[in-house]
Amino acid sequence: MKLLVTGANGFIGKNLIFRLKEENIQYDTFNKKDSTNQLENKLKNIDLIIHLAGVNRPDDDKEFHNGNYLLTKKITDILIATKNKVPIIFTSSIQAEIDNPYGLSKKSAETVLKELFEINGNLIYNFRLQNVFGKWSRPNYNSVVATFCYNIINDIPIEISNPHKELTLIYIDDVVLKFIEIIQNLKRNKNFFDNDCSISPIYNITLGDLAHQLKLFKQSKLNHTIEDVGSGLVRALYSTYISFYKPKQFSYFLNKNEDDRGIFVEMLKTKNAGQFSFFTAHPGITRGGHYHHSKNEKFLVIKGQARFAFRNIVTDEYFELDTNSDKLVVVETVPGWSHDITNIGNNEMIAMIWANEIYDPCNPDTFAFKL
Repeated sequence: MKLLVTGANGFIGKNLIFRLKEENIQYDTFNKKDSTNQLENKLKNIDLIIHLAGVNRPDDDKEFHNGNYLLTKKITDILIATKNKVPIIFTSSIQAEIDNPYGLSKKSAETVLKELFEINGNLIYNFRLQNVFGKWSRPNYNSVVATFCYNIINDIPIEISNPHKELTLIYIDDVVLKFIEIIQNLKRNKNFFDNDCSISPIYNITLGDLAHQLKLFKQSKLNHTIEDVGSGLVRALYSTYISFYKPKQFSYFLNKNEDDRGIFVEMLKTKNAGQFSFFTAHPGITRGGHYHHSKNEKFLVIKGQARFAFRNIVTDEYFELDTNSDKLVVVETVPGWSHDITNIGNNEMIAMIWANEIYDPCNPDTFAFKL
């Protein structure tokens, strides 16, 4: 199977091209520098056109007509003349229903594609996209998300005329995934046709909440508390936000607490899933010697040798466990059991810790109890 992708250098095009490479799907591209003759040649012997080329924010409104309508008309004219029935995925816009230069140009492009279907029988997948966001988007061009991300990262003020205005957003990975789904189905069945030209999921958020969420991402480098970035809209926004980092912003420093025993460093705090830290201990050093009523910790020795000791604060039951970096054993603390950890090796010991809650100095749930 071979595809022709127009507008491959644009925001959606860049994301799609890399996915096509990952899927080992052959493709050719048509961009602004290519001529009409080249377009005719590129339209031969292909199985699908993904027509992404378009103009969003030109200096002159006339460019909307040229970039969004005329290229589409050239493609349809060639296909009709050559009786080429190749299917087309077209990225239109919800503004095709709006009476403005951009919307009218997209509506005109949709009209000639509809005529192509009626005259030539080409299957048309018309996607009316809205507010697509993600990596490689351009600020002040593709979406308000891109603009807000860029400005907040670079300490440029953002302007919000109505913080309660609700946005409908679509994530770039979901757009590309839908296109790949169509491609794969066409590969399996030449007669495949799916009327569903919608992207899911669709996210809704107000301008004010969007700005607030992005500012929380910025603060996370200072307070080391990460947002819930594992799923849904927050995941997609976070991925988009950090895609605007410059290389010098790829790293940041942590605070190191050091004493005669070794060092202790809090690496990452989460809002709902505790925090991650690590500590070191010199040979013979014991750390801990306390219990918790509710807090749970999980230890993993990643360098050296350690002995964990436990004593039940009610029954006085005692238990020891030796481990080292070769075993990769996770050792848990249990409420009501005092515990400590001793470096029993000849070299520095390093252990990772996960605690199920962020340390609160006002309510530490940590009480000294020698074993």
